[in-house]
Amino acid sequence: MDLCWTQAGKKERVEADAAGQYWRCTLIEPETRLRVGRGIGQTETAAAIELWQQVKRRRAHCHRPPPLLSDGWGGHREALVQVYGQLPVYTGRGRPPTRKQPGSDWHYTQMVKQRDENGKLIGVEVRVIYGDETTLQRTGGRTVHVERTHLTSRHMNGRLVRKTLGFSKQVSMLRAACVWEDAVYNLARRLKTLRIEVNPSDDQRWFHRSPAMAAGLTDHIWSIRELLTWVPIPTNRF
Repeated sequence: MDLCWTQAGKKERVEADAAGQYWRCTLIEPETRLRVGRGIGQTETAAAIELWQQVKRRRAHCHRPPPLLSDGWGGHREALVQVYGQLPVYTGRGRPPTRKQPGSDWHYTQMVKQRDENGKLIGVEVRVIYGDETTLQRTGGRTVHVERTHLTSRHMNGRLVRKTLGFSKQVSMLRAACVWEDAVYNLARRLKTLRIEVNPSDDQRWFHRSPAMAAGLTDHIWSIRELLTWVPIPTNRF
C-alpha cells in the first residue's frame, strides 16, 4: 500500500473541514495488481483508518488484517490497531484495559528508503512491525507495484494531478471519481504485466488480462458500456 495527496474545496464556498489537502491510501494485491481498497482523508491516519475499515467490511469472515507491506510511513500501525486490535482479557485485578493490542498472528513489514542529501536512493531498510520477515515472501517483497499505480492514477484521474486547476471542488466528487477510476482500472483496463503468451508464432501472441481477470473475478475485459450498464456482484475481494 501507499499514499498520494490531492486537494479539494473552493475558497470561501465550503466549510473549513471540507477543503484543503487530502490523502488517498491505496491497497493492491501484488500478484494480480487488483486494487482491493482505498481510503481518503485529510490526514494520513484518517485515510488509513478508512481503508482498513473498508477492508474489514469486505473480509467479514477474517478477523485479522492481510499480510501487509508498505513504505516507511508509520501511520498504518495505529490504523491497524484501531480497526483490528482487541482489548486484553481482564483478569479482575486493577483497572480494566482500555488500549487495544495487535494480534500475535499479524504480518506487517515496512520498506524504509534511505536517501542522501540530494534525494538519491542509497539503500532500503527492512523493518518488521508485526510478525516476522516472512511477510516479504507473502507480499512480494517490493512496494514498486503500488507506487507505479499512483502514476496510473494521476493519468486516469485528473483530480489527482499535482499543481492543477482541475482539483475537486467537493470531497464527495473526489470520492466518486476515485471509485470510478478503481472500477475502470480493475475491470476495463488491461495490464501489460498480466498478459500471458499463448502462441509465439501466431498473430495473436498474447492473451491480455485485467486485474479482475487475474484475480478470478471475471473472464473478460469489460468495456465502458458494459461497466456502466451492469452492476458487479459484491465479493469479499473486490
